[in-house]
Amino acid sequence: MTSDSRPAAAAGHLPIGGKHVARLGFGAMQLPGPGAWGPPADRDVAVAVLRTACELGVDYVDTAGFYGPNVANDLIREALCPYPDHVLIGTKVGVVRDEWRSWNAATSPRQLRDQVEETLSELGVDRLDLVYLRVGGDGLLLPDEVPFDESVGALAELRGKGLIGELGLSGVTAGQLEAARAVVPIAAVQNRFHLLDRGSADVVRICAGDGIVFTPYFPLAAGMLRPGLDKSSIPHGMGLTGDQEATLGRIAREHHVSWPQVALAWLLAYSPATLVIPGTGSVAHLRENVAAAGLVLTAAEVDELTSFVQDEH
Repeated sequence: MTSDSRPAAAAGHLPIGGKHVARLGFGAMQLPGPGAWGPPADRDVAVAVLRTACELGVDYVDTAGFYGPNVANDLIREALCPYPDHVLIGTKVGVVRDEWRSWNAATSPRQLRDQVEETLSELGVDRLDLVYLRVGGDGLLLPDEVPFDESVGALAELRGKGLIGELGLSGVTAGQLEAARAVVPIAAVQNRFHLLDRGSADVVRICAGDGIVFTPYFPLAAGMLRPGLDKSSIPHGMGLTGDQEATLGRIAREHHVSWPQVALAWLLAYSPATLVIPGTGSVAHLRENVAAAGLVLTAAEVDELTSFVQDEH
């Protein structure tokens, strides 16, 4: 079986750093313990998830040293090293965890250099394929006091030294994206974006127009796109309405797939720039997610789902 016939490749490919990766990748955040902290409940299962992902045609793996911390990278190295030539690993810097499991900005040049060097060691490579600078532009991380251009410049310098292949940004506004591009080429952006959150719609449009890959994180709305979900566990106004549930359920039934598979297929259809990275610690869920790459929604269905939220900006 060739890679082009595997499920993950069914949605096509995107160019990053001289490689062409399938538009459905894998996010490693759920491989460590709850809250991306500590070891997985079953290390063998976590390793099996990564190896199965590659067997299914996934060739983009998204990770970060602060997943665990250091756990996800360690698992990736055990499962995939030596890395196949076609596999691209994207990692994030700009955050450190503390003993209270908090996510804290750490974007000074020295901190970024230390994080890059630590990730090189963890993954067992001489160069990182793609490094995203994680900042606070999307509201989920308090911005660091370090000037944004100083942080971008530090990573650009490391790229010039050959330690980084391509640079990306995560959690950025359109203005931050443009500011960074004035300093160094940006290959990819990773922002929060899903069926119920279009806050980065303007960034997606810029990426699509300028050949930048857009990698939406929380592609399944952090678990809110499941039937029978206890609404009391969801903050008010953030979950699906009754009408939206009915629409999502009808489309899923017509295609004989799950609600999350429809949500992933919608992300792939929303823009040609999207590279979707659902994560899981289960081989069964992995297979379901990857199969979504082969789901083709009708134009009317895409429009119905897009109408769930008014695109911002």
